[in-house]
Amino acid sequence: MQVDSRRFLGFRFAVFLFLCGATVAVGCHRSPSADVVATVNGKEILRADLDRAYKASLSDNPQKLSPVEADIRRLQVLRDLIDDEILQQRAAKLNLTASDEDVNAKLTEIKAPYTQDQFENLLKQQGLTLDELKGNLRRELTRDKLINKEIESKINITDAEIRDYYMAHKSDFDLTQPRYRLARIVVAATPPQQPGGPPVKTSDADALKKIEAAHNRLESGDDFGSVAATFSEDPSTASNGGDMGFINELDLKSRFPVVFDAVSQLKPEQFTDVIPIYDGPGPGHKVTEYDIFELIARDPAGQRDLNDPRVQQYIHQLLHDSQMQVLKNAYLETLQDEAKVRNYLAEQILKQGAPAQ
Repeated sequence: MQVDSRRFLGFRFAVFLFLCGATVAVGCHRSPSADVVATVNGKEILRADLDRAYKASLSDNPQKLSPVEADIRRLQVLRDLIDDEILQQRAAKLNLTASDEDVNAKLTEIKAPYTQDQFENLLKQQGLTLDELKGNLRRELTRDKLINKEIESKINITDAEIRDYYMAHKSDFDLTQPRYRLARIVVAATPPQQPGGPPVKTSDADALKKIEAAHNRLESGDDFGSVAATFSEDPSTASNGGDMGFINELDLKSRFPVVFDAVSQLKPEQFTDVIPIYDGPGPGHKVTEYDIFELIARDPAGQRDLNDPRVQQYIHQLLHDSQMQVLKNAYLETLQDEAKVRNYLAEQILKQGAPAQ
């Protein structure tokens, strides 16, 4: 998501140097504190917040970045922080800021799979205090409330749109092989290593306790989606009840033979035992995670008709997500146009020049 305020950043900075180079009497802004990397309508974004978000963004990239790559990443992360602050201010203006009750309810949900000691250790591994976590939750919940009011309410998928999409993509619904729609609950056997942080001790025993607690909840009759949302550590599926979508039978067999062997024995809405996932085939490999899979549906090969509820649901979700993305981008662009943003980090990089590789 590129922000409009950057289009003329180089030009603005040149004007800034021209006006401020000779005298302060022309009314230029006073230089910010070294602790401030940007302002949004006068609200400061601190370097400490940028550093924390920057480190978090590196959790999926174990390779050390070059100085140029690091600056590019920092600018991207700061852009996200600026965009989020714009949304938070808009939500506050509309009285949509998440309440203490909202935050506490979400915190209770997050803490449910853990003992108090496990939860405190998890906070330490992430470099967060409880107050910082609550602050993050408040901002996340506030964004959700804003998007639901300002964007979700504008989305309307009609039957005609679903029919038109089906007719234009009919061949996509002619399955050449069976496929499985799966959901899963994932618990990592080893927490992710934070770049620059201390070594993280293996937590295999804690992981086993957590995944077994999830399995016990399922055995007691709890809904798989709810358990996945509470226990699963896969950020790409947990918020969607663990739903992985459809996987073709040949792909499932070749890539995850152990999983295929387990789910092929299930009926829809049944789930597997706890399955350890290793970092490689054969003996001598370590467990990287523990999974539980649910078979949501099994589709045989053949042409799917438009009247199939699953086809309609799939197309509806696809069109919904597309409209959501377009409207979110457009909405953010309009808010960016209205916001007064100063990106001091960008100005500093322009002044100093790009570092050597």
